[in-house]
Amino acid sequence: MMKRFYKSVSVVVDEGGHCVALDGRKLRSPARMPLVFPQAPLAEAVAAEWDSQSEKIEPRTMPLMSIASTAADRVAPGRTAVIDELARYGETELLCYRAEAPQELVARQEEAWQPLLDWAAVRYEARLETTSGILPRTQPEPSLRALRGAVEAFDDLGLASLSVATAAGGSLVTALALLEHRIEPEAAAETVQLEERYQAAIWGEDPEMTRRWALQASEFAAARRFVDLLRG
Repeated sequence: MMKRFYKSVSVVVDEGGHCVALDGRKLRSPARMPLVFPQAPLAEAVAAEWDSQSEKIEPRTMPLMSIASTAADRVAPGRTAVIDELARYGETELLCYRAEAPQELVARQEEAWQPLLDWAAVRYEARLETTSGILPRTQPEPSLRALRGAVEAFDDLGLASLSVATAAGGSLVTALALLEHRIEPEAAAETVQLEERYQAAIWGEDPEMTRRWALQASEFAAARRFVDLLRG
């Protein structure tokens, strides 16, 4: 954690968009790449994160800046690799793997998960097959290609948000639904936590699990807000 080294934060118009400036100097990513935002509201939100820092800079309180940096340092130079990584989540989509028992959990998964799979089938023409247990289920190739196409449709900034949301919950379908406003951030978190929450209701929560749930929810919220600001 470093000390705050700047006094003023501003948003300046730059060729191709808007930049955040610290004491008049344009902000760069950790890898020293320029950060240019196509929409002023997104630049202003990132600027607000920097302006809210006190004596010490706490990166965990700047999720939008983190996503922007991911886009510049990881997505832009390795877009194809990021797309490959996200598309692979479709092969083992979390929502397709259902519990075998107890019946109450099976019913809850069907109620919460199947509507999202049905949505993906209509929205992207990506119908995925479900299975019970942990044995892998091969998904239809046309559906996997369709999901890859959905991932490829995002620009670098949007792809960084999708990456955060997908990694947070381990579900590509949930992440896509989140960024498409099919599901709200809190509900998205509860969706991927469904089985853990069911078990916790029986055996009790532990502090690490509670902390992880909160982190997942915050990551979903940040990814959604970033894309909303990006779309203006």
